[in-house]
Amino acid sequence: MPSPPSVAITEFPVPDRAAGPYGITAGPDGALWFTLVHRGGIGRIATDGTLTVHPLEPASGGPSVITAGPDGALWFTEFRGHRIGRITTTGDRTSFRPPTPDCGPYGITAGPDDAPWFTEAGADRIGRITPAGQITEFPLPLAGAFPSAIAAGPDDRLWFTMNQANAIGALGRGGDVTVHPLPTPGGAPVGITAGADGACWFTEIGAGRIGRITPDGTIDEFALPDPAARPHAITAGTDGACWFTEWGADRVGRITPDGRIDEHDLPGPGSEPHGIVQGPDGALWTALEIGTIARLTTR
Repeated sequence: MPSPPSVAITEFPVPDRAAGPYGITAGPDGALWFTLVHRGGIGRIATDGTLTVHPLEPASGGPSVITAGPDGALWFTEFRGHRIGRITTTGDRTSFRPPTPDCGPYGITAGPDDAPWFTEAGADRIGRITPAGQITEFPLPLAGAFPSAIAAGPDDRLWFTMNQANAIGALGRGGDVTVHPLPTPGGAPVGITAGADGACWFTEIGAGRIGRITPDGTIDEFALPDPAARPHAITAGTDGACWFTEWGADRVGRITPDGRIDEHDLPGPGSEPHGIVQGPDGALWTALEIGTIARLTTR
C-alpha cells in the first residue's frame, strides 16, 4: 500500500482578517479566486501569493461559492443578497436576481451546457443562468431540503446535496430530479464534486463521513477518524483522490477511490477551512475563514 503524501502548507493573509475567506476556485487567468463572505468582496490570489480584493456593492450580500464560468468570467452566489454575481478577470462586476424572492443562492458550478447552475437553498430550487443573465428555475420534489453544493456529474446531469433532506439529488437538463436518501441519519451533506473514478464524492458534515455515489445511485460512506470533524467542501485532485476540508477540526483530508483517508493539520487553531480547489500550479488551495488562503503542496 503506497504511503500517503506529505504536505507543506503556506498561508497568505488577506488584507482584512475579518473578511471571511469562504469559497475558492481556479480562474481562467491562472490565479485563484475566492469569496469574502463577511465583508462582501471577491479576492484574487496569484500562485506567488500576490493578492487583490474587489469590493462588492452592497457589501452585505454574503458572497459564498464561486466557480469559473464558460464565458471566461467568474460566477458566484450571494446567499444573503439573493443574487448571482459575475466578475471578469479585470474586475468588472454584474449581478442578477433570480425570479424567486429570498431564494438564498449558495452552490454554483459550470454545467455541461455552457451555463452556470446554482442551488437555491431557501427556495428548494435549482437555477440555471446563461452568460447573458437569463435565469430558469427547477423546483425540487422535497420541501425544506436546503440544496447546498452542486457539481456537474459524469453522466451529463447536475448532482447536488440536500443538507436538510439528508439526500443527494441528480437533475437532468429537462428538469427531472432523482433523489437518493443517505444511509446514515443526520448526515447533512454539503460539499460535492465529480471524482476521477466516474462517481461523485460528497461530505457529510453532520456525521463525519465522506460519501461516494455512482450514476446509478449506489452509495458508499467512509467514516472519518474524528466523527466531529465536520467535513465541508470537497474537490477532485490530480492525484486521483479527493481532498476535503474539516471545518470543525482545522484539517484538510484526502480520500482515495478505495476509501483510504489521511489527514493534515492546518497551522494554528480556529482556522475554519471552507472551500478547497486544485490550483493550476499543482497545489491544493483552501480558504480559511480565520483570514488566510492556504496553499498545500504535496511531496
